Amino acid sequence: MSESAEAAESAEAAPAKSSKKMLFIIIGVVVLLGGGGAAAWLMTQGGHGDKEAHVEPPKPPVFIPLETFTVNLQGSEQYLQTDITLQVADQAQIDAIKLYMPLVRSRLLGLLSSKQADELYTPEGKKKLIQEIVAQMKKPFHPNGKPQDVNDVLFTSFVIQ
Repeated sequence: MSESAEAAESAEAAPAKSSKKMLFIIIGVVVLLGGGGAAAWLMTQGGHGDKEAHVEPPKPPVFIPLETFTVNLQGSEQYLQTDITLQVADQAQIDAIKLYMPLVRSRLLGLLSSKQADELYTPEGKKKLIQEIVAQMKKPFHPNGKPQDVNDVLFTSFVIQ
C-alpha cells in the first residue's frame, strides 16, 4: 500500500470514531432528558395525591326525627300513622325546622291527609310521597326567606289501617 492509501484509510477511521462518540453523547443526553422529564412528571403526579389526602372527609349525615303523624286518608275509613325523619344539611337546618315546627307539621298533615290508601301501598307511591314531602319542606317558612336544605325523607314507620 502506498502512503496515500494509508492516509485515506486513517482519514476515514477518524470520522467514524468521532461520529460514534457523537452518537453516544446524543443518546446519553436524550436518556438524561427523558429521565428528568419522567422524574418531573412523577413528582407533579405525586403532588396531586397529597392534595387529595388533605381533602376533608364528607360530613356525617344530620337527621331530625319528627313526632308521629296520624291522619285520616281520603275516600275511606282508613288512616295513616307514620314516623318521619328528615335528613338535612347541617345543625342550622335542624334549628330552623325546630323553630317552625308548627308550620312543618301543618304542611305535612295537609299533604298526608290528602292521600288515598291506594296511592300509598306501592313502593312507587311511597317514593312519590317522599318527593312531595321534600318539596313541602324546601318551601321557605316566611315570604322572603330562603328554602330549607332537606336532602331526604325517611319513613321509620308506616302503617295504614
